[in-house]
Amino acid sequence: MSPTRREFMALSAAMIAADATPAIANVRAPGRAARTAGSPSTTILFQGDSITDCSRDRAVAGANDPRGLGTGYPYLLAGALRERHPGSNLQILNRGVSGNTVDDLVARWDRDTLQIRPDVLSILIGVNDIWHTLTGSYSGTPEKYAAGYHDLMERTRKALPDVKLVILEPFVLRTGAVSDAWFPAFDKFRAGARSVAKSAGATFVPLHDMFQELARTASPAYWAADGVHPTIAGHEAIARRWQDAVKL
Repeated sequence: MSPTRREFMALSAAMIAADATPAIANVRAPGRAARTAGSPSTTILFQGDSITDCSRDRAVAGANDPRGLGTGYPYLLAGALRERHPGSNLQILNRGVSGNTVDDLVARWDRDTLQIRPDVLSILIGVNDIWHTLTGSYSGTPEKYAAGYHDLMERTRKALPDVKLVILEPFVLRTGAVSDAWFPAFDKFRAGARSVAKSAGATFVPLHDMFQELARTASPAYWAADGVHPTIAGHEAIARRWQDAVKL
């Protein structure tokens, strides 16, 4: 990840994806019952790039530890879910890595996901697939992103047939690092994430249109200082939308 993005992480944390709508799509694999948050040893794993990573301490591997959860939406969700289910055995982990693309997820998936064997797997990935391409440090296309993401979800379904998948839509705001040069390609990345969620039987959490609406209530930088990494207000908005969609 470039030094510029690391500097921005002190203010927030990043991502992008598919065509968003006001409605929440909550698609579950046919014939698979929903898990309850209070079931024994329910493990929720958050995966992604810097928006998910959000300055977590990677030396802390244990569940429910604020140092290992970072300062973003996984931390906010861990608090909200454990408060909602007192006495439950919710194990909440964050394995987001700043700067990651879909290819990076593929390279570390066995160690950082499949070996953990989560009951609920939440993924936000895509912004670096376009951002690093624009800066010349990566070669990505919407088609490469969607194909790699699709293969990753097929691999996950085979290894963890009962896992509940949650795919968050990549999003940006036109401010800071985000210019018109990101479009219309970025919309194709968003559409790719939505398509992957549908084919994988995942719960899809639309975020891009939500952030455009929020930017009408305060400046875009109020929600994402550089247009990519959310502020604490932006992370709270993601956490609320996630809870609306996933309903644990």
